[in-house]
Amino acid sequence: MAIATPAFAQDAQTAIETDAVAAPEADEPAETIIVTGTRQNNRSAADTVAPVDVVGSAELNNTADSDIGDVLRVSVPSFNVGTQPISDAATLVRPANLRGLSPDNTLVLVNGKRMHRASVIAFLGGGISDGSQGPDISVIPSIAIKQLEVLRDGASSQYGSDAIAGVLNFILKDAPDGGTVSAQWGETYEGDGDKYSIAGNVGIPLGEAGFVNLSAEYGESDATSRSVQRDDAAALIAAGNSAVADPAQIWGQPNVNDDFKFYGNMGFDFTPEISFYAFGNYAERNVDGGFFFRNPTNRGGVYAGPFVDPATGQPLDEASGGVPSVLVGDLSIDTAGDCPAGIPLTQGGLIPDPTILAQVTADGNCFSFVELFPGGFTPRFGGDVEDYSIATGIRGQVLGGLDFDLSWRYGKHSTDFAIRNTVNASLGPNTPTEFNPGGYSQAENVVNLNLGYELAVGEGSVYIATGAEYRDEKFTITAGDPESFALGPLAQPSAAYPTGQGFSTSSNGFPGFSTNSAGSSKEDNKAAYLDIEADLIDALTLQGAVRYEDTKSFGDTVTWKLGGLFKLSDALRLRGTYSTGFHVPTAGQANVINVTTQFSNGELQDEGTFPLNSPAGLIAADYISDSVANGGLGLARPTLGPEKADSFTLGIAGDWGDYTVTLDYFNIKLKDRISRSSTIDFPLALCYLAGREGVATACSPTNTPSPAELLTQLDAAGVINRTDFTGFEDLVAFTYFNNDFDTRTQGLDFVANARLYPFENGTTRATLAINYTETEVTDVGQTISATRVRQLEEGLPKWKGFLNLTHEQGRFRGMLRANYFGEYYEAHLEDSTLPIDAGAEVTFDVELGYEVIDGLEIAAGAQNVLDNYPEANPYSGIVGAQYGERSPFGFNGGSYYVRARYQW
Repeated sequence: MAIATPAFAQDAQTAIETDAVAAPEADEPAETIIVTGTRQNNRSAADTVAPVDVVGSAELNNTADSDIGDVLRVSVPSFNVGTQPISDAATLVRPANLRGLSPDNTLVLVNGKRMHRASVIAFLGGGISDGSQGPDISVIPSIAIKQLEVLRDGASSQYGSDAIAGVLNFILKDAPDGGTVSAQWGETYEGDGDKYSIAGNVGIPLGEAGFVNLSAEYGESDATSRSVQRDDAAALIAAGNSAVADPAQIWGQPNVNDDFKFYGNMGFDFTPEISFYAFGNYAERNVDGGFFFRNPTNRGGVYAGPFVDPATGQPLDEASGGVPSVLVGDLSIDTAGDCPAGIPLTQGGLIPDPTILAQVTADGNCFSFVELFPGGFTPRFGGDVEDYSIATGIRGQVLGGLDFDLSWRYGKHSTDFAIRNTVNASLGPNTPTEFNPGGYSQAENVVNLNLGYELAVGEGSVYIATGAEYRDEKFTITAGDPESFALGPLAQPSAAYPTGQGFSTSSNGFPGFSTNSAGSSKEDNKAAYLDIEADLIDALTLQGAVRYEDTKSFGDTVTWKLGGLFKLSDALRLRGTYSTGFHVPTAGQANVINVTTQFSNGELQDEGTFPLNSPAGLIAADYISDSVANGGLGLARPTLGPEKADSFTLGIAGDWGDYTVTLDYFNIKLKDRISRSSTIDFPLALCYLAGREGVATACSPTNTPSPAELLTQLDAAGVINRTDFTGFEDLVAFTYFNNDFDTRTQGLDFVANARLYPFENGTTRATLAINYTETEVTDVGQTISATRVRQLEEGLPKWKGFLNLTHEQGRFRGMLRANYFGEYYEAHLEDSTLPIDAGAEVTFDVELGYEVIDGLEIAAGAQNVLDNYPEANPYSGIVGAQYGERSPFGFNGGSYYVRARYQW
């Protein structure tokens, strides 16, 4: 009977209470029937052994946001999703968390069928979501949803891998007639972030035995900027560099363009007992966001040169009077001494010497990137996202009571990355400034058969369900254009520069995927289950489930679940479950190759992620596991396999007609969590390999050559194939996916709901929902840092909740919601030396609607009406972020909107 949030409806069809049933009235349904967490088709939300929250269509659509993730952030207390301003691919598909766990620990269903994963892996996920690959729920238009069912319980034994934190089941509208058209526009109080959406839903009858229900939405969202000028950029401007932008780096939500979402749902009854159904979607959008500023005096591989003689620009060590310089490339390649090694920096290292700069500019054999981008540059990163799926099946009842459901679902999600306003420095003046670095795609097939039969036992019944499932997935990396991963002439060794000229390779900021990195990886799962629900007496419901699942790459496992509901009285219920669960690494996590630019130790550095079975991954594994005496770290050899969970819930629920209260405790122990490791020093790992293979290098305790130099020497010695490391020549560190730590997540969900009648013909509803979630890293493992541990334990608010009030009076409708977000920790820029201990905040949302004529409502509202911001970032001058990026309620401040909606 737990009520996560009520859907405040305008009519009886959309008035859905969550998990509990309030006292029925003539115009309201007596109970809410759910299909999540149970195999029976007539189980109410009030009589489930585990809490199931139901969010109705009205609540999903009476909001400032059209992105379903942002809607759920203020509708489901244990659901969190961030803004992700500069997070590489996570900006395109934002990771979301349920009950404090990783995004891919939540199973997402549509009409009860498993939704495919997104192609994007969140490499920058604020510690909690690092390395996750969950579904992209933003492709679902909210206008298509009849109701959302949220199962707050482990359900791997019922649904398979991933259902550790719980299940989100989006039930599509299935009305055979009627429809809705709406248009909405809004912007922030600051006057930016303009967003609009146009949406429609229509039901079409198929004779008297079927329906087609279609939903579509189109919209766009402009970027915001909550930035200040970076200290280094301000210093450049003060020194006279007029080409530096202000602000040099933008922190805010990205541009989302041409955001189109479509969902279709249909059904047809062949006979009264047998039905055909099908549903599917198509969605696409373009996302464009910011990256880090490249300082024109010190960005490594592009601008940063050696110490040079301030008079000639030729190499001169600092002790002898050398000064920092801007790197100069010798385009003649094979002629030594044509160009200065660098343009000396004057005025405290901020301005290139004008005399030597003029000399370089005049000489066609010499080149420096201050000629192309004198004020530095800030790449723009984004891409095109496409998602589509189709599901079809037959279900019904045969043989005098045998329920069956045979279905197939195919889904594919693709991301084609794009980066502009950047360079491949090794190509010198011939570099493009826009690149297609390639992309990822994820495709999945699911075939499922469910059977069920109800047996009468005494005065009660036992429902026995069984079934089987086959699922396969394919993760594909598509190569980028050649320039996005090329090793240009300024990166190659030459007579003048035996170890290369020092310019970085590949598209700066997001290197392209080389042809060697491109390819597909596959994984498949086969499963069978048995699920039994027994109502032997009126006061007691018991549930038990067991599932066997076998994977191609990671072996097999058995999970199980036991649960019970006991009616202490007509008004009180006691419920609880114990279950085991598991999550198998995806084909993407096991095989992805990626390079990410991160801020570390005060500067940008490139970090790579490699599969453990790749050439780079094998170097990492050997380096980690070899003894310290032999140059390794002397740690256990990393492995990648399933993570396993034990979950326990216990709750009590009370229903007194117009008032309901629920309280549920949960405890989830997760062992061998799948995640990216902490970083490993790439040059040191290459030095280790060279030493093990007897390759002569300049490696010493006080000197580590560049990766490019080491890779060249190892390739010449026949130890590696240099092409296997294309695009990795500038890496400072690298990581891999493994199982390396354990956690325990526990907490409470409290929900109270009331229906009041303060005025004649008026109704006021109130819901108070509070979530407390606490995570503890119980086994730190060997490769995660103390910063990562704190992110896992404190990166999300422990306390989160809302008080929701709505009132309906004739043609008027109003809503007031107070949202509470507790304290949280942020390692700004993922750097432990830049901690932000943010305090709690309360925000308010309001909406007022008026039905001007029958069916046509005009509404206006505001989100975060008091214009609250998270605490100011104490390190804002470092990269220009006015606020921390991990705020649970965003950092755009208040916004307002207007909406017109017509229903028939």
